[in-house]
Order: sequence, then structure tokens, then C-alpha cells
Amino acid sequence: MAANLDKLNRRALSKEVRRRELIDATIKCIARKGLGNTTLADVASEAGLSQGIVNLHFNRKDNLLTETLRSVADEYHEQFMQTLEASGPNPAEQLLALMEMDLRPSICDRQKLAVWFAFFGEVKAVPTYRKICSERNQEYDSIIFDLATAVVEEGNYEEIDARSVADVLFSLTDGMWLSCLVNPETFDRRRSLTTIQHYLRAVFPNHYT
Repeated sequence: MAANLDKLNRRALSKEVRRRELIDATIKCIARKGLGNTTLADVASEAGLSQGIVNLHFNRKDNLLTETLRSVADEYHEQFMQTLEASGPNPAEQLLALMEMDLRPSICDRQKLAVWFAFFGEVKAVPTYRKICSERNQEYDSIIFDLATAVVEEGNYEEIDARSVADVLFSLTDGMWLSCLVNPETFDRRRSLTTIQHYLRAVFPNHYT
């Protein structure tokens, strides 16, 4: 019984490892060729596997692309929640920590950003992509807005609108991601972080000095 269980566990692990390899290969292919031009043969070649293996694990290209988007979204979600938890109970510190997280090399990575923007371009046409992206964006937007609201109330910033602050922060990070993707030679991570810090300092001077 124990031997059979161990064998099943090894098979499950092997399956998960293989799926991870194929998803990583898909990310590289999408970053290089885009969604429409990426084929199962491309993914198989990138992973060093046969196309039959790709078909075995995902059956169709649509399934592979959906799982790739979900994988990238899950990775971001995990880092987002870990950062939120690790930054302590202070909403101002949490807000800054989440903005800094968006510029980490593990997040602000050109291959992953290419995947994000590729799927964003297809959300209107593909309901599954739209659902995954929309659910995540709503969750993050709600958290950022709640943190901005807490800082506004804590500092009695009567003329500051928390909704506008959250919108500006999202626009800043989206713009920086796009700059990293299309202008890697001139993109400066440190300068981008400084820009965010300057903005927070300008709207919340009592919290960011």
C-alpha cells in the first residue's frame, strides 16, 4: 500500500513539474511571438518536449493559454498578499510596500509583462481572460483604495480623495510596467520607485517624509 501511494505521489509530482515546464515555455513564447502566433509546436520546442506531451497535459491551445494566464495571476496574487502581510499593520507602510512590490524584478519582468499586456489586449474577446483579470484587478483595487482611505482618515487629509490616489497609483505602476516592456534600455527601476515615493509624499506629507 505504501509503495503504491509513493508511486502515485511521484506521478502527481512529475505531472505538476511537467505542466510547470510547459507554462514557463509558453510565457517565453508569448513574450517573443505574441498570443496569436504562439503554437503548441512552439511551446513544445521551447520546453524541449514533444507536441504530444503538450496535448496530453493541456489538450488544446486555449487551455494552455488560460492556465498560463492563471499561473501568472496566481504568482502575482501570492506576492501581493505576502507583501501586505509582511509590511505590518500601518496602512501607509502597507501602501508603499505594495507599490515597491510592483517594481521588483520578479514582478516587473519583461517576459511576464509581455504576457500580461498580451492577455489584456484579448480580454474583450475572450470571457475567460476577462474574468481572471477582472477578479484580480477588483481585489487589488479594493485593497489599495482601502489603504489610501485609511491614510486619508488617519492624517485628516480633508482635501485628498482616496479614490483618486488609488487611480493615480495604478496608472503610475501600469505606465512603469509599459516603459519596462517597450523601453528596457532607458527604464530605471530606482527612478520609478522615487517617482512613486514623491507622489505619496506630496499627497500624504505627514506620513511620508
